[in-house]
Amino acid sequence: MQSYRSYIDGNWCQGDEIWKNTNPSDTSDIIGECEFSNRRQAEDAVAAARSAFPAWSRSQLEERAKILDRIGREITDRRVELGTLLSREEGKVLSEGIGEVDRAASFVNYMAGEVFRFDGKRYASVRPGIEIETTREPIGVVLGITPWNYPLANGAWKVAAAIGYGNCVILKPSEFAPASAWAFAEIISRAGLPPGVFNLVMGTGEIGDALVNSNDVDGITFTGAVPTGQVILAKAAKRQTRVQLELGGKNPLVILDDADLEIAINCAVFGAFSQTGQRCTASSRLIVTKGIYSKFVDALLKRTEALVVGHALEKGTNMGPVSNEPQLEKDLTYIKLGQEEGAKLLCGGARVKRETAGHFLSPAIFSDAHNDMRICREEIFGPVTTVIPARDYEEAKSLANDTEFGLSSGIVTTSLKYARDFNRNSQAGMVAINLPTSGIDYHVPFGGRKLSGFGSREHAHSADEFFTENKTTYTSPGNCD
Repeated sequence: MQSYRSYIDGNWCQGDEIWKNTNPSDTSDIIGECEFSNRRQAEDAVAAARSAFPAWSRSQLEERAKILDRIGREITDRRVELGTLLSREEGKVLSEGIGEVDRAASFVNYMAGEVFRFDGKRYASVRPGIEIETTREPIGVVLGITPWNYPLANGAWKVAAAIGYGNCVILKPSEFAPASAWAFAEIISRAGLPPGVFNLVMGTGEIGDALVNSNDVDGITFTGAVPTGQVILAKAAKRQTRVQLELGGKNPLVILDDADLEIAINCAVFGAFSQTGQRCTASSRLIVTKGIYSKFVDALLKRTEALVVGHALEKGTNMGPVSNEPQLEKDLTYIKLGQEEGAKLLCGGARVKRETAGHFLSPAIFSDAHNDMRICREEIFGPVTTVIPARDYEEAKSLANDTEFGLSSGIVTTSLKYARDFNRNSQAGMVAINLPTSGIDYHVPFGGRKLSGFGSREHAHSADEFFTENKTTYTSPGNCD
């Protein structure tokens, strides 16, 4: 059986506690055993990163680019193998697993080129004889904490940006998806990085807390739940540690009367139920104007009931299992709550039996929901969506913005007027027009507003705002030769 160990200062380290990593499509299938680190090992990882930083921060750009290129190439070469592991571990269907691998490789490859665009600017001074230039420098030791729903891609975009800009990094993945993080670390371990530049620390929230509280961590980039992110922010603020948070959403998809019904249904079903609804950009609120409401609900119900729920690696499966037992219990709790609140459960919301014992849940649709219901306000993070009626566009827009979250939003309409107005007035970090709210490109900024995010955006050129800091230099030629 495969053992997944932490990687600290260039060595694989035996852990203390053993966590059995099970397949959510078949809980009798043990993928491997994850050896959790202890607090001393967490401290060792921080110390190793701190020790490696001075030399790595001054490393040649071409060296960094070549290392990232090796990592990206191997991820691509092993895309089917790694995608199968992802699907087996996390529960997403195979096409989604391979898609995540491709995204991870694309971001690493992008950063391999981005390191050469790591530059500064020159300015004219208001004072005669003075020259001014700005440069960007790596911040130091970065802690990346990643979720279980995108264990490879999320780790890739944090780690690649960190080391590409000259930082040293500690990756702490979710205990619910250790195998994918370990596979990524194993690839990195052979790419030519000096010891200590990259470290992998396996463990639960206790180990994460030890890393967050370290005085030698200069930046924390976290993707996960709002309560955890708020705790991290509060602790980091005491030491003025730089923080980047991506915390999920309660994303609206507005469907107007003039919408193309087929496009609307495609956007809604993909946005709500792809990857079993376990995406921070999932369409969990479908806000539909009255003229199309009945036709939309009927078509949505028909399309959703046709989805095949089953083993993530079986051909013909449209939606895999919920990733883990705690998340399944949370989904079921919210489904019960929605019924108690008075929303109409049109379909789904029950555990499904298959040939293998897994966390299978039929996709659930609540109609006649209201925006003040908890199922419409709190992130569920499962295959559960709500349909909220609206009188007209203005009310739909108001309902879309009536949320504490602000990650992603969308509208389906044939009206350029409404599309432009919604884009201008949506209180979200990302807006999709006639497209699902889920689905992002790797070369553009990613992130949200309100409770959905804090700090600079992830991805692309925006990454340098978190992973580097600005230095302004004033120079007088004086008597310099």
